[in-house]
Amino acid sequence: MLKIGLTGGIGSGKSEVSRRLAARGAVVIDADKIAREVVEPGTPGLARVVAAFGEEVLRPDGSLDRDKLGSIVFHDPDRLAALNAIVHPLVGERVAELQGQAAEDAIVVYDVPLLAENKLAPMYDVVIVVDAADEVRVARLAEHRGMPESDARARIAAQAGRDERLAIAHVVIPNEGTLDELETRVAEVWDDLLRRAARG
Repeated sequence: MLKIGLTGGIGSGKSEVSRRLAARGAVVIDADKIAREVVEPGTPGLARVVAAFGEEVLRPDGSLDRDKLGSIVFHDPDRLAALNAIVHPLVGERVAELQGQAAEDAIVVYDVPLLAENKLAPMYDVVIVVDAADEVRVARLAEHRGMPESDARARIAAQAGRDERLAIAHVVIPNEGTLDELETRVAEVWDDLLRRAARG
């Protein structure tokens, strides 16, 4: 089993790369997706979040208001740490479960937004960083998510800087161009991963 850590700052296009690797046969374990699942209504995770942050982080339907929670934690490192202390162990348990279900010869891609921040690089055989300039990412977040520029810059500032991410990369996928250019680079990277997996 070849373990790949895939990361990139918000707006870098990491999810697009993740989708394209999955289409080629990678087993993708998406930490963000799992982080949403462990705080769905009725879960112990959501109960713990409400106990820590109050009922105001819930929508009227009882689901988590992620924007509201985000606005609380992204400007307060202590509150962010409190949230992570609730969510990360739950995510870890689910990741271990999914990893156990993958074939022995699988190429498993762990889609981990905060890989650099949490010093997780040593856990993986290969670290892939999807890279784009901050200005490109701010523009994408405005265009695709309707995020105000100030929010986009705050989110980018809360994550590792580009240099920090690039320092842990075995493979870099630049993503400032077209989707066709991205597809070409992903195809090259996939061929490289297949070679690495074959070498064992």
